[in-house]
Amino acid sequence: MRAFLRVLRREVLIVAHRPLLWVATIGVPLFSALFISTIFGSGAIQNIPIGVVDEEFTPTSRSIIRTIDSSPSLNVTHHFTSSTEALAAIKQREIYGYVVLPHNLTHNMVQGTRATIPYYYHYAFMSIGAQVQSTLQTLLTIISIDPIVVTANQMGVVESVVESFIEPTNSDIHPIGNASLNYGTYLTEPFFFIMFQIVILTTMVYALGTESSHGKEWLTTANNNIFTAIVGKAVPYVCSFVASGMAALYIMSKIGNLTLTWGLVGAMVGLVVASISLALFIYSLYPHMALILSAVSMIGSLGATLSGVTFPINSMYPIFRHLALLLPIRHFTIITQNIFYTEGGYGAVWQHIAMLASFCLLPFITATRLRKSIISGSYEKSK
Repeated sequence: MRAFLRVLRREVLIVAHRPLLWVATIGVPLFSALFISTIFGSGAIQNIPIGVVDEEFTPTSRSIIRTIDSSPSLNVTHHFTSSTEALAAIKQREIYGYVVLPHNLTHNMVQGTRATIPYYYHYAFMSIGAQVQSTLQTLLTIISIDPIVVTANQMGVVESVVESFIEPTNSDIHPIGNASLNYGTYLTEPFFFIMFQIVILTTMVYALGTESSHGKEWLTTANNNIFTAIVGKAVPYVCSFVASGMAALYIMSKIGNLTLTWGLVGAMVGLVVASISLALFIYSLYPHMALILSAVSMIGSLGATLSGVTFPINSMYPIFRHLALLLPIRHFTIITQNIFYTEGGYGAVWQHIAMLASFCLLPFITATRLRKSIISGSYEKSK
Protein backbone atom coordinates (compact mmCIF):
# COMPACT_ATOMS: atom_id res chain seq x y z
CA MET A 1 0.00 0.00 0.00
CA ARG A 2 2.85 2.38 0.84
CA ALA A 3 4.48 1.64 -2.47
CA PHE A 4 1.23 2.45 -4.28
CA LEU A 5 0.90 5.75 -2.43
CA ARG A 6 4.51 6.65 -3.28
CA VAL A 7 3.89 5.97 -6.98
CA LEU A 8 0.63 7.91 -6.82
CA ARG A 9 2.28 10.90 -5.11
CA ARG A 10 5.14 10.82 -7.61
CA GLU A 11 2.75 10.86 -10.57
CA VAL A 12 0.68 13.70 -9.11
CA LEU A 13 3.85 15.78 -8.75
CA ILE A 14 4.85 14.98 -12.34
CA VAL A 15 1.47 16.10 -13.63
CA ALA A 16 1.56 19.22 -11.45
CA HIS A 17 4.93 20.30 -12.91
CA ARG A 18 4.03 19.65 -16.55
CA PRO A 19 1.61 22.26 -17.96
CA LEU A 20 1.22 20.18 -21.12
CA LEU A 21 -0.48 17.42 -19.10
CA TRP A 22 -2.86 19.96 -17.54
CA VAL A 23 -3.77 21.21 -20.99
CA ALA A 24 -4.25 17.66 -22.32
CA THR A 25 -6.31 16.32 -19.41
CA ILE A 26 -8.43 19.38 -18.68
CA GLY A 27 -8.00 22.19 -21.20
CA VAL A 28 -8.46 20.28 -24.46
CA PRO A 29 -11.56 18.27 -23.36
CA LEU A 30 -13.35 21.31 -21.96
CA PHE A 31 -12.56 23.49 -24.96
CA SER A 32 -13.67 20.71 -27.33
CA ALA A 33 -16.95 20.22 -25.45
CA LEU A 34 -17.68 23.94 -25.62
CA PHE A 35 -16.67 24.15 -29.28
CA ILE A 36 -18.67 21.13 -30.45
CA SER A 37 -21.74 22.13 -28.41
CA THR A 38 -21.63 25.62 -29.93
CA ILE A 39 -21.38 24.26 -33.47
CA PHE A 40 -24.56 22.21 -33.08
CA GLY A 41 -26.20 24.51 -30.53
CA SER A 42 -28.89 25.62 -32.97
CA GLY A 43 -29.76 22.00 -33.68
CA ALA A 44 -29.47 22.36 -37.45
CA ILE A 45 -27.28 23.86 -40.16
CA GLN A 46 -28.43 27.44 -40.66
CA ASN A 47 -27.70 30.43 -42.89
CA ILE A 48 -25.83 28.49 -45.58
CA PRO A 49 -24.66 31.11 -48.11
CA ILE A 50 -26.09 30.66 -51.61
CA GLY A 51 -26.37 32.82 -54.71
CA VAL A 52 -29.01 33.75 -57.29
CA VAL A 53 -28.69 34.35 -61.02
CA ASP A 54 -31.72 36.52 -61.82
CA GLU A 55 -32.05 36.76 -65.61
CA GLU A 56 -35.53 38.26 -65.48
CA PHE A 57 -35.69 41.05 -62.85
CA THR A 58 -39.46 40.96 -62.40
CA PRO A 59 -41.63 41.16 -59.28
CA THR A 60 -42.10 37.40 -59.57
CA SER A 61 -38.37 36.66 -59.57
CA ARG A 62 -37.81 39.05 -56.64
CA SER A 63 -40.62 37.32 -54.75
CA ILE A 64 -38.99 33.92 -55.35
CA ILE A 65 -35.67 35.28 -54.06
CA ARG A 66 -37.36 36.59 -50.90
CA THR A 67 -39.03 33.21 -50.37
CA ILE A 68 -35.69 31.38 -50.62
CA ASP A 69 -33.96 33.90 -48.37
CA SER A 70 -36.70 33.55 -45.72
CA SER A 71 -35.67 29.94 -45.07
CA PRO A 72 -33.66 29.56 -41.83
CA SER A 73 -31.33 27.11 -43.59
CA LEU A 74 -30.36 29.36 -46.49
CA ASN A 75 -29.05 32.89 -46.84
CA VAL A 76 -28.96 34.57 -50.25
CA THR A 77 -25.65 36.42 -49.99
CA HIS A 78 -24.66 36.80 -53.66
CA HIS A 79 -26.42 38.02 -56.81
CA PHE A 80 -24.79 37.13 -60.11
CA THR A 81 -25.34 38.13 -63.72
CA SER A 82 -24.34 34.74 -65.13
CA SER A 83 -24.02 31.09 -64.16
CA THR A 84 -20.28 31.28 -64.90
CA GLU A 85 -19.78 33.77 -62.08
CA ALA A 86 -21.93 31.68 -59.71
CA LEU A 87 -20.01 28.50 -60.53
CA ALA A 88 -16.71 30.26 -59.87
CA ALA A 89 -18.04 31.40 -56.47
CA ILE A 90 -18.92 27.79 -55.60
CA LYS A 91 -15.42 26.65 -56.50
CA GLN A 92 -14.02 29.38 -54.26
CA ARG A 93 -16.40 28.21 -51.47
CA GLU A 94 -17.96 31.66 -51.24
CA ILE A 95 -21.36 29.98 -51.65
CA TYR A 96 -22.59 26.38 -51.51
CA GLY A 97 -25.29 26.57 -54.15
CA TYR A 98 -27.13 28.91 -56.53
CA VAL A 99 -30.51 29.20 -58.25
CA VAL A 100 -31.05 30.37 -61.81
CA LEU A 101 -34.26 32.33 -62.53
CA PRO A 102 -34.40 32.19 -66.38
CA HIS A 103 -35.86 34.60 -68.92
CA ASN A 104 -39.62 34.33 -69.50
CA LEU A 105 -40.08 32.61 -66.11
CA THR A 106 -43.07 34.78 -65.19
CA HIS A 107 -44.66 34.40 -68.62
CA ASN A 108 -44.34 30.62 -68.54
CA MET A 109 -45.75 30.41 -65.01
CA VAL A 110 -48.76 32.59 -65.87
CA GLN A 111 -49.48 30.83 -69.18
CA GLY A 112 -49.23 27.41 -67.58
CA THR A 113 -46.26 26.48 -69.74
CA ARG A 114 -43.71 24.27 -68.04
CA ALA A 115 -41.21 26.56 -66.31
CA THR A 116 -37.85 25.21 -65.21
CA ILE A 117 -35.87 26.69 -62.32
CA PRO A 118 -32.44 25.01 -62.26
CA TYR A 119 -30.36 25.02 -59.11
CA TYR A 120 -26.85 23.82 -58.36
CA TYR A 121 -25.23 22.86 -55.08
CA HIS A 122 -21.82 21.82 -53.74
CA TYR A 123 -22.01 18.13 -52.84
CA ALA A 124 -18.35 17.63 -51.95
CA PHE A 125 -19.52 18.63 -48.47
CA MET A 126 -22.30 16.09 -48.09
CA SER A 127 -24.04 17.49 -45.00
CA ILE A 128 -24.20 21.03 -46.38
CA GLY A 129 -25.00 19.87 -49.91
CA ALA A 130 -27.84 17.65 -48.72
CA GLN A 131 -29.26 20.52 -46.65
CA VAL A 132 -29.13 22.94 -49.60
CA GLN A 133 -30.67 20.39 -51.96
CA SER A 134 -33.55 19.39 -49.69
CA THR A 135 -34.38 22.99 -48.75
CA LEU A 136 -34.37 24.25 -52.35
CA GLN A 137 -36.42 21.29 -53.52
CA THR A 138 -39.06 21.98 -50.88
CA LEU A 139 -39.16 25.73 -51.52
CA LEU A 140 -39.26 25.46 -55.31
CA THR A 141 -42.04 22.86 -55.10
CA ILE A 142 -44.12 25.30 -53.08
CA ILE A 143 -43.29 28.12 -55.51
CA SER A 144 -44.32 26.00 -58.51
CA ILE A 145 -47.71 25.27 -56.94
CA ASP A 146 -48.60 28.89 -56.09
CA PRO A 147 -49.51 30.06 -59.66
CA ILE A 148 -51.83 27.08 -60.09
CA VAL A 149 -53.60 27.86 -56.84
CA VAL A 150 -53.97 31.55 -57.78
CA THR A 151 -55.33 30.74 -61.25
CA ALA A 152 -57.78 28.18 -59.85
CA ASN A 153 -59.01 30.69 -57.27
CA GLN A 154 -59.66 33.22 -60.02
CA MET A 155 -61.75 30.55 -61.72
CA GLY A 156 -63.79 30.06 -58.57
CA VAL A 157 -62.23 26.78 -57.40
CA VAL A 158 -61.78 26.50 -53.64
CA GLU A 159 -58.13 26.47 -52.56
CA SER A 160 -58.49 23.28 -50.52
CA VAL A 161 -59.82 21.46 -53.57
CA VAL A 162 -56.86 22.61 -55.66
CA GLU A 163 -54.39 21.51 -53.02
CA SER A 164 -56.00 18.08 -52.68
CA PHE A 165 -55.80 17.67 -56.45
CA ILE A 166 -52.14 18.69 -56.64
CA GLU A 167 -51.16 16.70 -53.55
CA PRO A 168 -53.58 13.76 -53.33
CA THR A 169 -51.59 12.17 -50.47
CA ASN A 170 -50.07 13.65 -47.35
CA SER A 171 -46.92 12.47 -45.67
CA ASP A 172 -47.12 11.62 -41.98
CA ILE A 173 -43.49 11.71 -40.81
CA HIS A 174 -42.40 10.25 -37.46
CA PRO A 175 -38.63 10.53 -36.83
CA ILE A 176 -37.73 7.94 -34.19
CA GLY A 177 -35.08 8.82 -31.62
CA ASN A 178 -34.71 12.44 -32.81
CA ALA A 179 -38.20 13.82 -33.25
CA SER A 180 -36.98 17.42 -33.50
CA LEU A 181 -34.51 16.56 -36.32
CA ASN A 182 -31.83 18.15 -34.17
CA TYR A 183 -28.24 17.60 -35.33
CA GLY A 184 -26.98 18.16 -31.80
CA THR A 185 -29.01 15.24 -30.48
CA TYR A 186 -26.91 12.64 -32.25
CA LEU A 187 -23.67 14.45 -33.18
CA THR A 188 -22.49 16.50 -30.20
CA GLU A 189 -22.02 13.65 -27.72
CA PRO A 190 -20.46 10.99 -30.02
CA PHE A 191 -18.16 13.46 -31.80
CA PHE A 192 -16.86 14.75 -28.49
CA PHE A 193 -16.14 11.29 -27.11
CA ILE A 194 -14.43 10.17 -30.31
CA MET A 195 -12.08 13.11 -29.83
CA PHE A 196 -11.91 12.40 -26.08
CA GLN A 197 -10.63 8.87 -26.71
CA ILE A 198 -7.85 10.20 -28.96
CA VAL A 199 -6.78 12.69 -26.27
CA ILE A 200 -6.77 9.98 -23.59
CA LEU A 201 -4.74 7.54 -25.70
CA THR A 202 -2.11 10.07 -26.77
CA THR A 203 -1.79 11.66 -23.31
CA MET A 204 -1.27 8.31 -21.63
CA VAL A 205 1.35 7.25 -24.16
CA TYR A 206 3.16 10.57 -23.65
CA ALA A 207 3.10 10.07 -19.87
CA LEU A 208 4.57 6.59 -20.29
CA GLY A 209 7.13 7.66 -22.87
CA THR A 210 8.57 10.46 -20.76
CA GLU A 211 9.40 7.91 -18.05
CA SER A 212 12.41 6.97 -20.16
CA SER A 213 14.17 10.12 -18.93
CA HIS A 214 13.86 8.87 -15.31
CA GLY A 215 15.44 5.47 -15.87
CA LYS A 216 14.14 2.85 -13.45
CA GLU A 217 12.82 5.40 -10.94
CA TRP A 218 9.16 4.55 -11.67
CA LEU A 219 9.64 0.84 -11.01
CA THR A 220 11.94 1.43 -8.03
CA THR A 221 9.33 3.68 -6.39
CA ALA A 222 6.88 0.78 -6.65
CA ASN A 223 9.32 -1.62 -4.93
CA ASN A 224 9.90 -3.29 -8.31
CA ASN A 225 6.22 -4.32 -8.45
CA ILE A 226 5.07 -3.55 -11.98
CA PHE A 227 1.39 -3.97 -11.09
CA THR A 228 1.68 -1.35 -8.36
CA ALA A 229 3.56 0.90 -10.78
CA ILE A 230 0.86 0.60 -13.47
CA VAL A 231 -2.09 1.24 -11.15
CA GLY A 232 -0.34 4.10 -9.32
CA LYS A 233 0.51 5.80 -12.59
CA ALA A 234 -2.95 5.35 -14.13
CA VAL A 235 -5.07 6.57 -11.19
CA PRO A 236 -4.25 10.34 -11.50
CA TYR A 237 -5.13 10.28 -15.19
CA VAL A 238 -8.35 8.36 -14.56
CA CYS A 239 -9.36 10.99 -12.00
CA SER A 240 -8.39 13.91 -14.26
CA PHE A 241 -10.16 12.60 -17.35
CA VAL A 242 -13.27 11.57 -15.40
CA ALA A 243 -13.46 15.08 -13.95
CA SER A 244 -13.03 16.56 -17.44
CA GLY A 245 -15.64 14.17 -18.82
CA MET A 246 -18.13 15.18 -16.12
CA ALA A 247 -17.54 18.87 -16.86
CA ALA A 248 -17.89 18.23 -20.61
CA LEU A 249 -21.18 16.38 -20.11
CA TYR A 250 -22.47 19.30 -18.06
CA ILE A 251 -21.47 21.76 -20.80
CA MET A 252 -23.18 19.65 -23.47
CA SER A 253 -26.32 19.34 -21.34
CA LYS A 254 -26.55 23.12 -20.99
CA ILE A 255 -25.56 24.16 -24.52
CA GLY A 256 -26.01 21.09 -26.70
CA ASN A 257 -29.38 19.83 -25.40
CA LEU A 258 -27.82 16.59 -24.17
CA THR A 259 -29.89 14.60 -21.69
CA LEU A 260 -27.59 13.93 -18.74
CA THR A 261 -28.17 10.59 -16.99
CA TRP A 262 -26.24 8.46 -14.52
CA GLY A 263 -26.04 5.76 -17.17
CA LEU A 264 -24.20 8.18 -19.46
CA VAL A 265 -21.84 9.15 -16.64
CA GLY A 266 -21.09 5.48 -15.95
CA ALA A 267 -20.41 4.82 -19.63
CA MET A 268 -18.06 7.81 -19.71
CA VAL A 269 -16.09 6.48 -16.74
CA GLY A 270 -15.89 3.09 -18.47
CA LEU A 271 -14.57 4.74 -21.65
CA VAL A 272 -11.88 6.62 -19.70
CA VAL A 273 -10.63 3.54 -17.86
CA ALA A 274 -10.79 1.36 -20.99
CA SER A 275 -8.91 3.91 -23.13
CA ILE A 276 -6.15 4.34 -20.53
CA SER A 277 -5.87 0.55 -20.25
CA LEU A 278 -5.64 0.21 -24.04
CA ALA A 279 -2.85 2.81 -24.16
CA LEU A 280 -0.92 0.97 -21.44
CA PHE A 281 -1.35 -2.31 -23.29
CA ILE A 282 -0.19 -0.99 -26.66
CA TYR A 283 2.80 0.82 -25.19
CA SER A 284 3.87 -2.29 -23.26
CA LEU A 285 4.06 -4.25 -26.49
CA TYR A 286 6.73 -1.95 -27.91
CA PRO A 287 7.80 0.95 -25.66
CA HIS A 288 8.75 3.50 -28.30
CA MET A 289 6.92 6.79 -27.70
CA ALA A 290 7.09 8.34 -31.18
CA LEU A 291 5.93 5.17 -32.90
CA ILE A 292 3.18 4.36 -30.42
CA LEU A 293 1.93 7.96 -30.43
CA SER A 294 1.40 7.63 -34.18
CA ALA A 295 -0.26 4.24 -33.72
CA VAL A 296 -2.74 5.33 -31.05
CA SER A 297 -3.54 8.51 -32.98
CA MET A 298 -4.46 6.38 -35.99
CA ILE A 299 -6.43 3.95 -33.82
CA GLY A 300 -8.29 6.80 -32.16
CA SER A 301 -9.08 8.44 -35.49
CA LEU A 302 -10.58 5.18 -36.77
CA GLY A 303 -13.13 5.55 -33.98
CA ALA A 304 -14.94 8.18 -36.07
CA THR A 305 -15.91 5.43 -38.52
CA LEU A 306 -15.71 2.23 -36.49
CA SER A 307 -17.87 3.68 -33.71
CA GLY A 308 -20.82 3.48 -36.11
CA VAL A 309 -21.64 7.20 -35.85
CA THR A 310 -20.73 8.28 -39.39
CA PHE A 311 -21.39 5.00 -41.21
CA PRO A 312 -23.54 2.01 -40.22
CA ILE A 313 -21.38 -0.84 -38.95
CA ASN A 314 -23.75 -3.48 -40.36
CA SER A 315 -23.03 -2.21 -43.88
CA MET A 316 -19.26 -2.73 -43.52
CA TYR A 317 -17.33 -5.84 -44.46
CA PRO A 318 -17.35 -8.46 -41.66
CA ILE A 319 -13.66 -7.96 -40.89
CA PHE A 320 -14.25 -4.27 -40.08
CA ARG A 321 -17.30 -5.08 -37.98
CA HIS A 322 -15.10 -7.34 -35.85
CA LEU A 323 -12.23 -4.85 -35.74
CA ALA A 324 -14.62 -2.22 -34.41
CA LEU A 325 -15.08 -4.32 -31.28
CA LEU A 326 -11.40 -3.78 -30.45
CA LEU A 327 -12.05 -0.10 -29.76
CA PRO A 328 -13.61 1.12 -26.49
CA ILE A 329 -15.47 3.87 -28.36
CA ARG A 330 -17.53 1.27 -30.26
CA HIS A 331 -18.87 -0.30 -27.06
CA PHE A 332 -19.39 3.15 -25.52
CA THR A 333 -21.41 4.26 -28.56
CA ILE A 334 -23.67 1.21 -28.45
CA ILE A 335 -24.27 1.67 -24.71
CA THR A 336 -25.09 5.38 -25.03
CA GLN A 337 -27.32 4.86 -28.06
CA ASN A 338 -29.21 2.29 -26.02
CA ILE A 339 -29.62 4.91 -23.28
CA PHE A 340 -30.80 7.64 -25.65
CA TYR A 341 -32.81 5.87 -28.34
CA THR A 342 -34.14 2.54 -27.07
CA GLU A 343 -35.99 1.18 -24.10
CA GLY A 344 -34.19 -2.15 -23.94
CA GLY A 345 -32.45 -1.41 -20.66
CA TYR A 346 -28.88 -2.35 -19.79
CA GLY A 347 -29.67 -6.03 -20.27
CA ALA A 348 -29.77 -5.42 -24.02
CA VAL A 349 -26.15 -4.25 -24.06
CA TRP A 350 -24.62 -6.26 -21.22
CA GLN A 351 -22.08 -7.80 -23.62
CA HIS A 352 -20.76 -4.35 -24.50
CA ILE A 353 -20.65 -3.30 -20.86
CA ALA A 354 -18.64 -6.46 -20.13
CA MET A 355 -16.34 -5.81 -23.10
CA LEU A 356 -15.72 -2.23 -21.98
CA ALA A 357 -14.86 -3.48 -18.50
CA SER A 358 -12.58 -6.21 -19.86
CA PHE A 359 -10.20 -3.63 -21.34
CA CYS A 360 -9.01 -3.06 -17.76
CA LEU A 361 -7.30 -6.46 -17.86
CA LEU A 362 -5.13 -5.65 -20.89
CA PRO A 363 -2.26 -3.83 -19.10
CA PHE A 364 -1.76 -6.72 -16.70
CA ILE A 365 -1.41 -9.19 -19.57
CA THR A 366 1.68 -7.37 -20.84
CA ALA A 367 2.91 -6.08 -17.44
CA THR A 368 5.78 -8.56 -17.31
CA ARG A 369 6.98 -7.48 -20.75
CA LEU A 370 6.92 -3.84 -19.65
CA ARG A 371 8.88 -4.66 -16.49
CA LYS A 372 11.56 -6.49 -18.49
CA SER A 373 11.92 -3.57 -20.89
CA ILE A 374 12.42 -1.17 -17.97
CA ILE A 375 15.00 -3.40 -16.27
CA SER A 376 16.89 -4.16 -19.48
CA GLY A 377 17.08 -0.51 -20.44
CA SER A 378 15.24 -0.90 -23.76
CA TYR A 379 12.55 1.31 -22.25
CA GLU A 380 15.13 4.09 -21.88
CA LYS A 381 16.30 3.68 -25.49
CA SER A 382 12.76 4.08 -26.81
CA LYS A 383 12.63 7.85 -26.35
